[in-house]
Amino acid sequence: MDEVAGAIADPVRRRILEMLREGRLSAGEVAERFAISRPAVSRHLRVLRQSGLVRAELIGRQRFYALEPEPFEELVAWLAQFGRPSGWEHRLDALETEVYRTRRERRPTTGTGSSREEKTA
Repeated sequence: MDEVAGAIADPVRRRILEMLREGRLSAGEVAERFAISRPAVSRHLRVLRQSGLVRAELIGRQRFYALEPEPFEELVAWLAQFGRPSGWEHRLDALETEVYRTRRERRPTTGTGSSREEKTA
């Protein structure tokens, strides 16, 4: 996880990852979107590859890069322990409790021979 955290610490590498969300790109396609040199972009791609965040595929003379989802899932799981539960979780729990309470109140009582409909008629 330390390699992943180190890899995403750089803004250029984060931008490369964002670009790869749309699909695989060649090294040249990545490089042309930056004002830095191609060798610098290649170094960033190498760091991302070594950290496991991207995979490289050589097709002919071109190297294509694509995201590798597993390291992101591990990082998200680790980071989740520091997040607070959203207010929605508490609200949904309260809604579930209210639905069950309402269902219990609407059930006809057994053994009395009368139902709610008879009482209102």
